Amino acid sequence: MSLPDTDVRPDAEFDSLIAGPLPTASPTPSVSPARPPLPEPQSEAELLVVERTPTELPATEMSPDDACRRVRDELMLDGNARLNLATFVTTWMEPQARQLMQETAEKNLADRAEYPRITAMEERCVRMLGRLWHAPRPELVRGCSTTGSSEAAMLGGLALKRRWQARRRAAGKDTARPNIVMGANVQVCWKKFANYFEVEPRCVPMEPGRHHLTADGLTAYCDDNTIGVVAVLGSTFDGSYEPVAEICAVLDGHQSATGTDIPVHVDGASGALVAPFLDPDLRWDFQLPRVASINTSGHKYGHVFPGIGWALWRDGAALPDDLVLNVDYLGGSSPTFSLNFSRPGSHVVAQYYSFLRYGFAGLRRLAAESRRTARSLALEIERLGPYELITDGSELPALAFRLAPAGPAAPGAGDFTVFDVSDAMRARGWQLPAYAFPANCEHIAVLRLVLRTGFTPDLARLFINDLRRTTEALMARGTAW
Repeated sequence: MSLPDTDVRPDAEFDSLIAGPLPTASPTPSVSPARPPLPEPQSEAELLVVERTPTELPATEMSPDDACRRVRDELMLDGNARLNLATFVTTWMEPQARQLMQETAEKNLADRAEYPRITAMEERCVRMLGRLWHAPRPELVRGCSTTGSSEAAMLGGLALKRRWQARRRAAGKDTARPNIVMGANVQVCWKKFANYFEVEPRCVPMEPGRHHLTADGLTAYCDDNTIGVVAVLGSTFDGSYEPVAEICAVLDGHQSATGTDIPVHVDGASGALVAPFLDPDLRWDFQLPRVASINTSGHKYGHVFPGIGWALWRDGAALPDDLVLNVDYLGGSSPTFSLNFSRPGSHVVAQYYSFLRYGFAGLRRLAAESRRTARSLALEIERLGPYELITDGSELPALAFRLAPAGPAAPGAGDFTVFDVSDAMRARGWQLPAYAFPANCEHIAVLRLVLRTGFTPDLARLFINDLRRTTEALMARGTAW
């Protein structure tokens, strides 16, 4: 899709200034004269030029066009979302989906009695996801939409905590010291959950060559106070999948040896809408009896603009009834389980559109195109010389790479860093994040590239050409950019 060329020409006065002779320099006075005061603005247009960026409510109104122009002008300084290789969230949607979102933006999802069709669409999406994730009895799955995976993860964590508390009380034990086990690579929302809801986070550290949670050594972090284990299907650090089936198998053995039943929550923010289409033999979802709940982001590989997420529990036992409240002051009794209340129904409508529009075959095609582009870029990056891959896009359509140690294969690479590469690529318009891994692997600094629908092969060629030029320039200079 191309945009029409914008024809912008200077006005006649500016043309004459450009074409005319340079002004004669005035002699510098020995004493600088006092500057006359600036004249008071005579019009709203002049006022907009001279006034500072507002940090309090303006005293008077301005026209809708002027307000829109001011906001739009400032937004021009933001990055181009299509060139944002840092984000996992959707940056392109079809015009029909955009139109549906615009038509339903004013409808409050909380007003279920007033907007029953949007409520029905939400329920259908839950059933579709339950079947996609192999729920033994999809009609018993409990689930809801959320503002994103962060809220969905917190709801999943709350259900784990409440179930643990109920088991402890039934056994006559205290509930004072709950903990949750996860890899150090989890998204920050899990650390928020632990902080906000007073659960001890037990983060299994990374090690060289192991950059996410595995079954090895996992049970050393578990005890009777463990409310659950979080397994990530698609790490934000490098796009890799954690071995959910192996983690569940180790916890099965742990239960046999100790009697402690520890459920698993799968954080599938990205991978839960990729793996079902591209990795059908991978066992990670409700096929595993120990998986109690799963979350995903509809605004990532669900092809909806931010923000919408989904939280699903395998059955009623996995989501305690006392977490679900009923609201009857909106015209009818409606169950609600969320951290937020009012939000637009437009995202649910867009998600339902996406599921209808693409179906299983279409979602598989879109995921395959993104993975194919990721794999192709990984090969090209590896050929550039100074880089080595951490991941290659063969799981999530994302890859992480770092500078290889300087040597014959990468001469000069030791003279600059991935942060220099990131800064240089930003100067070319690309938002390519650079960051260090967590503790034990903090010496590993990487660049991460996320591929999404809308990142076309033409954009991929432009990106790799710019990365090649940037790399050659940095290596030739031998110093930081």
